[in-house]
Amino acid sequence: MSEANVKLVGVVWRWWTPHVMCVIWTMAMNMITVLGQGTGSLTGAVTFLENYESQSDSQHFRILNDGHQVQLVLDEYAASGFGSKYQYLFGKIGMRMKLVPGNSAGTVTAYYMSSQTPGLHDEMDFEFLGNVTGQPYILQTNIYANGEGKREQRIYLWFDPTSDFHSYSVLWNTQQIVFYVDNTPIRVFKNNKDIGVPYPDSKPVGIYSTIWNGENWATNDGWVKLNWTYAPFVATYESFNVDACRVDNGDTASCMAQTSSWWMSSEYQTLGAYQVNQLEWVRNNYLLYDYCADRKRSPAPPPECARNPL
Repeated sequence: MSEANVKLVGVVWRWWTPHVMCVIWTMAMNMITVLGQGTGSLTGAVTFLENYESQSDSQHFRILNDGHQVQLVLDEYAASGFGSKYQYLFGKIGMRMKLVPGNSAGTVTAYYMSSQTPGLHDEMDFEFLGNVTGQPYILQTNIYANGEGKREQRIYLWFDPTSDFHSYSVLWNTQQIVFYVDNTPIRVFKNNKDIGVPYPDSKPVGIYSTIWNGENWATNDGWVKLNWTYAPFVATYESFNVDACRVDNGDTASCMAQTSSWWMSSEYQTLGAYQVNQLEWVRNNYLLYDYCADRKRSPAPPPECARNPL
């Protein structure tokens, strides 16, 4: 946690009564913990080209603001994407995004981490499913371990993700994977290898984002199609730091042994009480679908569901 975070949150509430001041300061100290977990990889002046590269042509990828922002463009001619120059194993990986405004039905904007091990790959996904004007985006998350997926969860967001930038990040260590939206945990996947559930803990991942035509399933199960008259569809990105262990020349052992990294410390091996309350708030108010509760797919819940929080 940086000194700047402490200064930011510990702002002067001198005019409050001692009782109220105490309550607010307690809340502030909780928020410091959240900031310490959530902002490490999303601040700073790192430019796109330091850590990433385009995988698209110049008509579908734009660099703005001296490399501090980029845009992906989808139109009837091509999808687009970018990827990291390096691979990582454990850390806090995130980015700030502003999604496609207006009628985005049928579009999928994906931000994800994936290993290059076909058939046995590990992957952690944010997929933003577009909608018609005036209807909310849906955020779908998914996790693959050793090629085993089908762990979708879907939520609504509590804000308009097209009007401003918001952070989307993953905290990943040997004990848990936590998905965050603006420092609020929305999903936890624990290491349950002891009961036979695969867990991503050995394969380095690249970091990717794409925007593409998913009209066959993205909006109302494919009933609402993409309308090309609203093209181009543009998603904008910023904050290109990567606060994670970089794997060079396939050397994963050093990352697995890096116990001194902040994300490996005991306080990040599980959620604290405050973050459990945040996660419960998200699930109680914004959860649309959870594979753990889908009895059509699985007559009994998958074994990890009983152990993952909430």
